[in-house]
Amino acid sequence: MDTVHPLTFTVEKDHHRIRVEREFAAPRQVVWAAWTEADLIDQWWAPAPWKAQSKTMDVHSGGSHHYAMRGPGGEVHWGRTDYTDVELHQYIRGRDGFSDEAGNLNTDLPQSDWNITFRKNSEASTTVIVEITYPSRQDLETILEMGFQEGLTTALDQLESLLRQSYR
Repeated sequence: MDTVHPLTFTVEKDHHRIRVEREFAAPRQVVWAAWTEADLIDQWWAPAPWKAQSKTMDVHSGGSHHYAMRGPGGEVHWGRTDYTDVELHQYIRGRDGFSDEAGNLNTDLPQSDWNITFRKNSEASTTVIVEITYPSRQDLETILEMGFQEGLTTALDQLESLLRQSYR
């Protein structure tokens, strides 16, 4: 029987921060690959029925990920993450925001700083800890009102399903 690992989603409004923690039954290098390889992240990053599509992805300090989320009705929302600090299999830090198709940031919508840590629990278990900080409480509340919690929860469920299928 497959075990679904619970997700911890904590909102710290006074600190403009979201903290998410989820354990995955896969080795750290496999979970890392799912976050850093375009063909893998495209399989889980957008909450169904939406689909993620990476335009470019270069995960290293100074690199970026430019991607689209495509909806079932033809909607397209672009995003870009600029990586500020990356340590192989350990952590990814960067700034994320909405953009246009050319990769220009949309400064009318909130941007956030992401710190993603990959903690090895055992040879076959990894915990991912995501800390997302916004410049203001209003930016945090705007993102939550847009359905961020539901969207990220669904995406991480899809990641667990992908890992279950590919790591057996």
